Amino acid sequence: MEQGSPLSLLTLLVPLFIVWYFLIIRPTKKQQERKNAMIAALKKGDRVVTSGGIFGTVAAVEDQALLLKVAENVKIKVAKSAIAEKVEGAEP
Repeated sequence: MEQGSPLSLLTLLVPLFIVWYFLIIRPTKKQQERKNAMIAALKKGDRVVTSGGIFGTVAAVEDQALLLKVAENVKIKVAKSAIAEKVEGAEP
């Protein structure tokens, strides 16, 4: 039985890794950077939605958490990482 050279294996793996990097790793990294920048820029009064689907208005910003006003006289504390996106426009 004949074995292929290690060089032929490398010529298959290197282009595969390059394609995998540009299709999977790079877009995911850029998306995470955008989300981190959005979370860092949040301030009091911004409307947000959590990953659990809760809409609220930022009442206070802490180191690792936000205080969200979800109704009149109702505030909840959520982790910054739980914020899915900033909401623009009218009340839902």
